[in-house]
Amino acid sequence: MENRITKLFGIKYPIIQAGMIWNSGWRLASAVSNEGGLGILGAGSMYPEVLREHIQKCQKATDKPFGVNVPMLYPNLEEIIDIIIAEGVKIVFTSAGNPKTYTSKLKERGIVVVHVVSSVKFALKAQEAGVDAVVAEGFEAGGHNGREETTTFTLIPMVKEQLDIPLIAAGGIATGEGMLAAMVLGADGVQVGSRFVASEESSAHKAFKEEVVAAKEGDTKLTLKELTPVRLLKNPFYESVLELYKTNPTKEDLIKHLGRARAKRGMFEGDLVDGELEIGQIAGLIHDIKPAAQILKDMVKEFENAKRNVSKL
Repeated sequence: MENRITKLFGIKYPIIQAGMIWNSGWRLASAVSNEGGLGILGAGSMYPEVLREHIQKCQKATDKPFGVNVPMLYPNLEEIIDIIIAEGVKIVFTSAGNPKTYTSKLKERGIVVVHVVSSVKFALKAQEAGVDAVVAEGFEAGGHNGREETTTFTLIPMVKEQLDIPLIAAGGIATGEGMLAAMVLGADGVQVGSRFVASEESSAHKAFKEEVVAAKEGDTKLTLKELTPVRLLKNPFYESVLELYKTNPTKEDLIKHLGRARAKRGMFEGDLVDGELEIGQIAGLIHDIKPAAQILKDMVKEFENAKRNVSKL
């Protein structure tokens, strides 16, 4: 399955595990990389020294390529970048910020840089900044989303039309059939988040994983658009946000209500009442918790079967 993405990263399959906060530690990243995909550590939920520990453990657990996702709106950014360079990480995915900030510094040290975007406008800005590839993430995705609310199947061909560098599709992809569809529309590979949340190696709390498996169509909603739009499973915290909106809250009211560490409480500590439960719309197609390697094997098998079936049309 060799193409521009597999060559860029030195991997077997063009399947990237998203670097999700509170879900993407060294166990998940190394398991995906060992099976031929690209595992990603989620630096957004790690203090600098915790990230260093996860990088070192991942290096011991796999001799295959892996990367680090760096949300650029988090603190300790300079220290995190310096740790990534010092520990010899070869691939970095940046998100939620200006791609120009660290791209040159990373590339000067031989690091492949990918930036996550939600629109054609920002895909072009990332390309101009010199990144090696772009992840175009649609409205279906879990966690923090773009304000444009453009769906994946609309976004991918529009970005492809104007982009020269490799394109990775994200948002609403959890099966081989979804992977094939994204690639038919112009993607060179796919980034998968929600499906890997419900893996044995994910660092998410078991209670959260079980909520993902139990989710049905319509059980997630995008909210808090005045802050940073985020897609959440419906739970008492989400319902409290809905009630707050009835009072025409200010931005400050929303910040106060959100409080601190809400995502950690929900996804990592398993607080299903007061925590943020970030997951994508595709949760309705996730029916079990299984090893990350099996998830990847299933996607590849589904992809090949789908290709054969489409050829008969």
